[in-house]
Amino acid sequence: MPEVPRTRMPDATLALINDPYRFISKRCREYGSDLFETRLMLQRATCMTGPEAARLFYDESRFIRRGAMVGRIQKTLLGKGGVQGLDDEAHRHRKQMFMSLMSPERIASLIARTAEEWDACARTWSLKGEVVLYDELHVLLTRAACAWAGVPLAEPEVEQRTREITALFDYAGSAGPKHWWARLARKRSNRWIESIIGDIRDARIHPPEQSAAHVIAWHRDLEGELLTPHVAAVELLNVIRPIVAVGVYITFAAHALHRHPECRRKLQADDNASYTESFVQEVRRFYPFFPAVAARVRREFEWNGYPFPKGRRVLLDLYGTDRDARSWESPEAFQPERFRDWDRSPFSFIPQGGGEFHVHHRCPGEWITIELMKLASKTLSRRIRYDVPEQNLRIDYSRLPALPRSRFIISNVRPDLTGGPAASLS
Repeated sequence: MPEVPRTRMPDATLALINDPYRFISKRCREYGSDLFETRLMLQRATCMTGPEAARLFYDESRFIRRGAMVGRIQKTLLGKGGVQGLDDEAHRHRKQMFMSLMSPERIASLIARTAEEWDACARTWSLKGEVVLYDELHVLLTRAACAWAGVPLAEPEVEQRTREITALFDYAGSAGPKHWWARLARKRSNRWIESIIGDIRDARIHPPEQSAAHVIAWHRDLEGELLTPHVAAVELLNVIRPIVAVGVYITFAAHALHRHPECRRKLQADDNASYTESFVQEVRRFYPFFPAVAARVRREFEWNGYPFPKGRRVLLDLYGTDRDARSWESPEAFQPERFRDWDRSPFSFIPQGGGEFHVHHRCPGEWITIELMKLASKTLSRRIRYDVPEQNLRIDYSRLPALPRSRFIISNVRPDLTGGPAASLS
């Protein structure tokens, strides 16, 4: 049995917090191994990277998700009782609820609603000198997400609800006051959505039957029981929050367009949308979003001679796997064309998880993410013109989620709305 590489530090929690995206891949390269052991929060953990590690990680006969996520993330980003912490048939049953919302017609409806918000925001931005794109996207996407999900959002509420939803992902990895604000935002958001679930069940409001609010409010578990108001609220926020969080990827798309002007020209000339798809996928591969995902060992086993004790927490490196040189030629280069001949492996390209959507813990909203990014890429390259003033565009990898340090400032916005709705762009 080969000796498992181990970090020399007595506990690596601080090192992981300071460099969440590169912590695993750096050490795997240093040790010449796809895995190593460490201590996180004083508990032993195994960290893994690469496509074969991903294939192993999504073997549900060997791993479970219950109890895997650290408490601070559970209490902010995910909420308690959601689909991310379920296993086996309970997970598959709950996952099907989310998958039912992902029909082409429902996704097209969201894109059309979001396109309207883009047009409205472009007009507003044109009246300002400068806007911070990342911050502005939160409002745009919150409005679109709530309208699409069937969640009433009165105009006086928009600013408050946007701040609270954003805090769930923007401060989830923070410490100190920002973390406590995210905890408070989680409680407030849960109470807000719980009241909406109650209004739906008491027939005080009537969202469309195909909307997320209606589907989740009336979903029944394996025992035939309605979800508790709290769990229903967590799951409805698990629809709204990730849509707002796509603002991270859209900001990176703007960053890529600025760093690589040739991409803007190719997007403008992309009549059949094939390059747009490749551009979006390369943004998802190249830029940081989720750093890693966690599971626990279901029962003791060995893999490639390495022991995996029962109950051990295991972290799979998403960011490093997406840049693994065994899967990607010149992985540190931004090259959208690489996706023209991509083999669509579910284990080498895993920005939002790997494996199969209906079975594994892969984000069911990945299709929504891609379509929202395609709309944003078309809009930023063909629908509005803007200047990028001098600013600090270096990516802050110590932040979770990582972002350009300036959050991407644009100025002198000039909308070009002569071509009809943005969603009509090919």
